[in-house]
Amino acid sequence: MHSGTLLSFLALDFLLVCVPGADWAYAIAAGLRDRSVAVAVAGLVAGYALHTLLAAAGLAVLVAGSPSLLTALTVAGAGYLVWLGWGVLRRPAAPGAAEEPLATTGPRVFLRGATISGLNPKGLLLYLSILPQFLTTHGGHVPVPVQTATLGLLHMACCAAVYLTVGTLARALLRARPTAARAVTRTSGAAMLGIGAFLLVERLATL
Repeated sequence: MHSGTLLSFLALDFLLVCVPGADWAYAIAAGLRDRSVAVAVAGLVAGYALHTLLAAAGLAVLVAGSPSLLTALTVAGAGYLVWLGWGVLRRPAAPGAAEEPLATTGPRVFLRGATISGLNPKGLLLYLSILPQFLTTHGGHVPVPVQTATLGLLHMACCAAVYLTVGTLARALLRARPTAARAVTRTSGAAMLGIGAFLLVERLATL
């Protein structure tokens, strides 16, 4: 792959990752809790690692060619976001609070992060629609699975950098401001719920 192709993909991918969405909401919520930012972001990145493996194995093409399967994955992801966002709205926690609506242990923080990114419709869009446009399928010296894995790794690195920054800034700026922290937590929950509801309505309307 040419360095220009990699840079072009990285630039576009960075812009997409910087658009607030479910991943941002989860990173912010994790930033308001003790010792959970790195674990939460690791979970988010793990979800995209699964996307990368499936795409490199050629399963992304299968999903893209099956509208019913794509619909099922989108509905599952949207429904999970609605459930998670509603839980955050019901019990918004201040920084360091004992009760955590998102998770209480490291493994659960990680697993929920992986579930959010693994079912994130924006991730599906990237791997099924955008990433293939940067692959050289004819006359290239690098096998397509290797190209796919390389672009997937770039996306994962970009996500790790952006979401760690978002979560860390949320902790640094809001930790001493419980009222503001609760407001941001509610906003994050509302974002998850709103995104999930919109995707559910949009996808179901096409059936």
